Amino acid sequence: MPTLILLMIFGAAAFSFWSAGRAAAERAEAVGRDACLKAGVQWLDQSVHAIGLKLIRHESGWLGFERTFRFDYSIDGEDRHVGRLILRGERLIAFSGPVTRAPTQLH
Repeated sequence: MPTLILLMIFGAAAFSFWSAGRAAAERAEAVGRDACLKAGVQWLDQSVHAIGLKLIRHESGWLGFERTFRFDYSIDGEDRHVGRLILRGERLIAFSGPVTRAPTQLH
């Protein structure tokens, strides 16, 4: 019986981690796509790739994850550039990639 309870707790924790990772990837995808659209460049591969995960402490004192994603974009259709963004939870804290000529809000 205790083994089943521990297995259920581990399964719930694994599902929670996976679900939070998917939510962060969807948020990163939206930010990358919007940045490319606003900059007038082509967003390549229609996806983002997780390249980093760090355990951090939020301003509130709770532990959380900082996830780093990369995406590819093209300025003229023949080149390929790499963009990166970092999310702490749902909050965008760093971005490098296509830029617009005038500053705009990304989300």
